[in-house]
Amino acid sequence: MKKNRKKKKTHVPVRMNLLFFAVFLLFSLLVLRLGLVQIVNGESYKKEVERTEDVVVNTGVPRGKIYDRFGNVIVDNIPLNAITYTRTTNTSIEEMFDVATKLSAYIEKDTKEVTERDKKDYWLLNHNKEADQKVSKEELKKLQNNEKLSEEDVNSKVYQMKLDRITEEELSSLSNKDLEVIAIYREFSRGYALNPQIVKNEGVTPEEFAVVSEHLSELPGVNTTTDWKRSYVFNDTLRTILGNVSSSREGLPKNLVDSYLARDYNRNDRVGKSYIELQYEDILQGQKEQIKNVTKGGSVLESVLIQEGQRGKDMVLTIDMELQREIEKIIEEELRKQIVNRHESPNLDRAFVVMMDPNTGEILAMAGKQYVKDSETGKYEMRDAALGTFTSSYEVGSVVKGATVLTGYMTGKLTPGETLVDEPIIFGDDRPKTSWFNRSGRIPMTDLFALEKSSNSYMWKIALRIAGQEYVPKQNIVNNPEAFDILRNHYAQFGLGVSTGIDLPGESSGLIGDVSTQGLLLDLAIGQFDTYTTMQLAQYVSTIANDGYRVQPHIMKEIREPINEKDSLGPILFEKETNVLNRIDATQSQIEHVQKGFYRVYHYPEGTAYHQFKDAPYNAAGKSGTAETYVDRKLNYNTTLIGYAPFDHPEVAYATMVPSSHIQGSGIADPYVNKYISKRVMDKYFELKKERGEKDKEKDPTSIEKKVENAEEAEEQQGEQREQNN
Repeated sequence: MKKNRKKKKTHVPVRMNLLFFAVFLLFSLLVLRLGLVQIVNGESYKKEVERTEDVVVNTGVPRGKIYDRFGNVIVDNIPLNAITYTRTTNTSIEEMFDVATKLSAYIEKDTKEVTERDKKDYWLLNHNKEADQKVSKEELKKLQNNEKLSEEDVNSKVYQMKLDRITEEELSSLSNKDLEVIAIYREFSRGYALNPQIVKNEGVTPEEFAVVSEHLSELPGVNTTTDWKRSYVFNDTLRTILGNVSSSREGLPKNLVDSYLARDYNRNDRVGKSYIELQYEDILQGQKEQIKNVTKGGSVLESVLIQEGQRGKDMVLTIDMELQREIEKIIEEELRKQIVNRHESPNLDRAFVVMMDPNTGEILAMAGKQYVKDSETGKYEMRDAALGTFTSSYEVGSVVKGATVLTGYMTGKLTPGETLVDEPIIFGDDRPKTSWFNRSGRIPMTDLFALEKSSNSYMWKIALRIAGQEYVPKQNIVNNPEAFDILRNHYAQFGLGVSTGIDLPGESSGLIGDVSTQGLLLDLAIGQFDTYTTMQLAQYVSTIANDGYRVQPHIMKEIREPINEKDSLGPILFEKETNVLNRIDATQSQIEHVQKGFYRVYHYPEGTAYHQFKDAPYNAAGKSGTAETYVDRKLNYNTTLIGYAPFDHPEVAYATMVPSSHIQGSGIADPYVNKYISKRVMDKYFELKKERGEKDKEKDPTSIEKKVENAEEAEEQQGEQREQNN
């Protein structure tokens, strides 16, 4: 018994010693760890605590203005009062909703974009207990016990279950004020951390601006500032060409996001989405203001301006806006005259005109109008269709005959002045193909008369020679697919069937027929197979007008330094130079010969545009065209007219296109709408030129008339002074 007690007494101290030793070791390790933290790593941990982060924020600036060639503003920026919100990197959703609730007391916010999901998220945030009850403990436990699901997956599924189980009655309990809070929060959450996000910039009343400014101290992240809105001064004039800019809410267009992000844009930047605004985005966008935010723990300690912002550079277009508007008015008026007789012109709904300087390629006007039915009102209205001048192509008819004749010269298949017989063309047992003015006879004519009268037969014989065949009545036609390439390659020298190079996106080069039978070669030679745009016709006639040089058309004239003076242009930074794409392979005398043929079209009694232009004071030249085309299995006619003036020293060239102007057998519809439009357009050009010349004389004291007038006034004053002295 005693022996056992002795053993127990000796065993207890040993255990205690082991325990004390273990505690000693633990404390030793703790002391060692503290020593490492304070002595060895102390400095690095101190730096980590004191560490700050620099975040650079780019702030957008107004875009550059757009002017016409005479300095008239076409696109401007309207200043707007704006309310913005900037969140920090650690701002919580609850904090954002709290600020949104306070801000809703001071401003009115449109709620039409609030979605059902937005309402549900808001309801869950403000009804925690009711929300938790929508998922049972058993359902929650089942999800948690699923080994395939992470904690994040479980939370996501639980949240979705709560959303799905919110009833319509619960959502209907949200008040209009709640919806305003949700709408404001939507704007808050769109922006990136430290990037100002516009909450409201349209319709901000002076009262709203003032009261928000007074309460900024209780609205963390909210600010009042000045924003801008793109303004297109002339409403629908040239509207489709100018393009559009995305809104602050829209930000970068989805189809262009990657391209813009690669160029250091923010997702909520306003950018050009189409045509001029898109084409010249780099110029119009401007230099963003750069601010460096020094942050610590998500809070901003200091903001430093790195780079001042500057609005985008101003751009001057080649467009004469007054002329543009007058041409659009003319097109609309002439279209309405024809549309009255819908049964005679059932498919007529549009017309296009392009005017350009044939020597420089500057586009003076590119107008189009289309008569369309409004899907909402059901009423018909005229809409801007200027886009169609270079994106829509049609069969153009006989206007191409100048290129056909010159192709004959260039290939050595025709001699200037050569006489051929206009006669019905018959191959085998086929129906005869004839000129519009000669259904059965044989009329010898030169190339000049063939252009003047618009002979089909003459052009067909040129095409046959190019294909290696002289015409023999009723002989079978020889098929030579290479002839298509020869004719098209020569047409391309004038700009037909190829890109004109216009400085706008989306240009169509027309459609090329995919069949190469010899009969269609004859159609190609008179403009009734391949299709061309109005812009291509303008470049083509300019090439003939300027002695064979194909000039690239362009709409951008100058880039100017932006200045703050209203209605003033800054210094020129860049000026677009004339770009000659090629010269046709014809000799000068050959080109001049076709020019004479174009002159006869406008000035000789048999000319197809003689009656419209015979008395014009500006001495024009050109070529008309009518092409057969089928719409809904009915024969329609596209009518065209190209021209330039003055004949000796061309300063303006134009092309007019009227698709489906009338149908076969029209008795009331006027087949000359293309000529009426063209005549009025050219009259207006020279009328405006004369008016401006007279105004310039009045303004310019160095003009001869003014000098004479000033000299006479000075002499009278000297005479009066001498009389007074005597």
